[in-house]
Order: sequence, then structure tokens, then C-alpha cells
Amino acid sequence: MNKQLILVKRPEGLPDASTWTLKTNPIPTISDGEFLVQQYYVSLDPAMRGWMNDSKSYIEPIAIGDVMRAGSIGKIIKSNHADFNIGDTVTGWGGVQQYAIGTEKTWYKVDTKLAPMPMYLGTLGMPGMTAYFGILEVGKIKAGDVVLVSAAAGAVGSIVGQIAKLKGCYVVGIAGGKDKCNYLKNELGFDATIDYKSENIFDAVKETCPKGIDVYFDNVGGEILEAALSRLRMHARVVICGAISQYNNLEEVKGPKNYMSLLVNRATMQGMIVMDYAPNYGKAAKDMGQWLMEGKLKSKEDIYEGIENFHKTFIRLFSGDKKGKLVLKVIE
Repeated sequence: MNKQLILVKRPEGLPDASTWTLKTNPIPTISDGEFLVQQYYVSLDPAMRGWMNDSKSYIEPIAIGDVMRAGSIGKIIKSNHADFNIGDTVTGWGGVQQYAIGTEKTWYKVDTKLAPMPMYLGTLGMPGMTAYFGILEVGKIKAGDVVLVSAAAGAVGSIVGQIAKLKGCYVVGIAGGKDKCNYLKNELGFDATIDYKSENIFDAVKETCPKGIDVYFDNVGGEILEAALSRLRMHARVVICGAISQYNNLEEVKGPKNYMSLLVNRATMQGMIVMDYAPNYGKAAKDMGQWLMEGKLKSKEDIYEGIENFHKTFIRLFSGDKKGKLVLKVIE
């Protein structure tokens, strides 16, 4: 049987457990050109909150009654495809369930001899690709830049900061709590940190970036975005990757009041969606794989177990009770 997490209603504000129901259905059968994946891990990402809204976005919303959308990884246990064999490890969009049907259009093979499964959902998966292209292609960093990163202890932010350090930048990470700030500075090599839970964000940004900011990589929006805009240098770049502080708002989204800083400093603010860079994923994976092997890049996965524990694990995305990439193990 196949345990599946089904979306049953569209949440208002922070989703509660009644947003989904856990159903047990027969394992699906495959047709020609398909293969059956026994899933080991699913990825939990802030973007999942937006996918539940019935509104225009870069991707269609999850339909009521459908399996909750999620990236996943597992092993092929049946195959009707000549190029995908039983025992191959594959990753794709399998959703929050224990078994999924795969095709060559939406799944690809990975080598667990090079990296463990969860890493292919993090540093070598969508979050890593987001960090790579967001900071290099959109942020256009160069040696000597002052780079400020929000949600810096998260799956994307932690990789963004490390790549910026690799490229010779001065990197300041914003995170919640002393433990996360120590992690950024002592383990990942950030130059400075800001604890938004205990510091005035405007004062702290001014203190840690006294000469201003060349690149701000934004994962949270809200007041932290306001603080970053107040310290932009000439020709600064603001990368809008996410706005987790606004995802569960019951009121209107809070946008920046001081956007005129973009005009005064001839700066740019650009949104980015990682799917736009799909043709170049191979190069990014090669570069980051090399950095991992050389010890220049560190990967952290925060793993929890049990598909029945999806909701309380998902909430960690918004409570901040995690470090690195949040992953749920669904195999029994």
C-alpha cells in the first residue's frame, strides 16, 4: 500500500494539520515508458506554502485532492523504461507519498556513491541550484563585494553565503538565535552575523555593513528587506528569492517603503526562480560537487522521520527550528 499526503483545503495563514489528510491507497501500476519509485526522502521547502494558494504564480497551484507537491528521491523497484533500471536511484517531483510513478521527463538518475540521498534534495538539488544561480547569475558577485544574506542558516542561505566567501566577498548572515549565528561564523566561515531575534535589524545592518551593501540575497522580505535597502551601495543588486515572513500573512503583504533607495543608488532588485536555469543545472552540480570534495563547501541536512509527521516537520520551516535543508524520511 502507498501512504499519501493529500491536500484537502487551502490554508489561511499558517497551515494546520487539517490542511491535509493521510490516505492509504494501492501502489500505482506503471505503463510503457514509466517506472515505479519507492521513495526514501521528500524535500520540505518554503515554496510549498505558496503552491497551496489558488493564485497566479510561476507554477500551477496544487489541486484540492492531489498529493502534496514536493521534490523527492528514491529507488526504482519496477521499470518499463529501457534506460531506467531496477535499483537506480532517481530524484524528481514525487510528492509527499511512499511510491511514485516516474518518467524520463521529470526524473533523473543520481549516484549515491558520490553523495548521500538527502544531499540531492539540498546542496545538490533545488536549494543548491537556487543559491548557485541566485548569487552568481542574478547577484553577479565579484571579489570584494559586501554580501548580506537573510535566512542564512537555511538550505539556500547557507549555500549562498559559502559561495560568496569562495568568490572573495565579505559575507554577513542574518539568522534567528545565537546557536545559528555561531554555526554561520564558526562552521561556515561567515565574516559577521546578525541575530534578528535579539538585535535591532536596522542598527545591526549598519554596524556589520558600515560601508553599505553590494548584494542583498533576500529569503524573508518584510522589515529585514527594509533594513537592507537602507544600506545599499551604488549599483547594488537585490536578489528576491523568497519572502517567508509574508507567506502566512492574514493581512496584505508588506512591501518596502524605501524602494527609492534603488533609484538613488542606481541599484536593481530582481526576482529569481530556479527553474529558469534548468538547462545549466549540470554545470552548477559539477562546480558544487567539486567544492564539496575539496572541503570548500559544507552541506547540512536536518532529517526527520515518518510521513505521518509531515505537518509538525513542515512547521519547522516557519518556526526556524532547523538548520540547513529540511528533509522528511518516508520509507518504512
